[in-house]
Amino acid sequence: MIDDRNMAPSTLSIRPALRADIPMLLDLYEHLIPGDERPSLDEAAKVLERFLCYDGSAIFLGETDGLLVSSCALVVVPNLTRGARPYGLVENVVTHRDYRQRGFGKEILDAASDAAWDAGCYKIMLMTGSKKPDTQAFYLRAGFEQSKTGFQKRCIPVREES
Repeated sequence: MIDDRNMAPSTLSIRPALRADIPMLLDLYEHLIPGDERPSLDEAAKVLERFLCYDGSAIFLGETDGLLVSSCALVVVPNLTRGARPYGLVENVVTHRDYRQRGFGKEILDAASDAAWDAGCYKIMLMTGSKKPDTQAFYLRAGFEQSKTGFQKRCIPVREES
C-alpha cells in the first residue's frame, strides 16, 4: 500500500490504449476483477483491434508517476433513433487500489464522456453490479444519474463483491 499522506497531488495523463499497452492494462484489470481469467497477449491484441473498429470507441488509459493507474472502455454504438445519433457504453471502469480517492476515476470518465460527445453520442450509459454506496456515489459525482432499470442475461456468473 502506498502511503500518500505526504505526497504531492499527481496529475493524470489520459490517452487511448495501444497494442503495446495490453500487458499493463491486463495487470490493471486485476484491480477490477481479482483472479479473473486472463486472455493471452495475442488474443487480447485481436480483441483490441476488433474493439477499435467501432468509430469513436477507445479504451482510455490514465497514467501518473510513470504508471498505468486508471482505465475505462467506451464503445460508440451506431443507432437509428434520435436522428441516427449513436450512444456510448462505458465498461470496465477501474483505478489501481493504491491510487483511489484522488479523482482519477472521475477524470477517466470525463475523458470518455468528452470523446462520446465528440462522436455525436446523445447519451452515455454504464452499469455497475456493485451495491456499495460509495461506488454508486462515485458514479453520481462523475455526472451519471440512476434513471433506468438495467437487465442482463449472463453466461458467466456475477462476480462476488470484495
